[in-house]
Amino acid sequence: MRYILFNKPYGVLSQFTDEGTGHPTLKQFVPVPEVYAAGRLDRDSEGLLLLTDDGALIKKMTDPRHHEEKTYWVMVEGDPSPEKLTRLERGAQLKDYRTLPCKARLIPDPGLPPRLKPVTPHGPTAWIEIKLREGKKRQIRHMTAAVGLFTLRLFRSQIGRITLGGLKPGAWRDVSPAEVERLKKNPD
Repeated sequence: MRYILFNKPYGVLSQFTDEGTGHPTLKQFVPVPEVYAAGRLDRDSEGLLLLTDDGALIKKMTDPRHHEEKTYWVMVEGDPSPEKLTRLERGAQLKDYRTLPCKARLIPDPGLPPRLKPVTPHGPTAWIEIKLREGKKRQIRHMTAAVGLFTLRLFRSQIGRITLGGLKPGAWRDVSPAEVERLKKNPD
């Protein structure tokens, strides 16, 4: 079995084929055959992506009954007041779905490397950390919008107990045996 951590840059698709979109894909960064993303990050999101050929682990990481907690650092435009953070934590009502409760807190600027396409806010910004166990399409962007915050930058920093460490954007590495064991264990 092969397990890879990849620090996905902004603008890269979380798949190995571009299907005619013209966007960069995992193929340009990870020259390893027969591995697949265990979960996804949309093209505009950055950060930790796990790639593997272990179908059982992919199922565990993506099945709603077993979702691992994922940690995101989110740069938002607007004031993430305690009331807005509480609303996020209780679960946000989206069009046809209410998100599960999560953890949300204000954090200092995490000092991420600059993005290729710079963020251009029109008002005050802040960073919040959101930890959740589900992963609907563009969920965090919809959640922050539902409480009056606009997501400018979204970075996944952690899956379960696994972090990127010092992995630079666009770089990848094999997951250590100890990290694989942590991924396969049930959440705390």
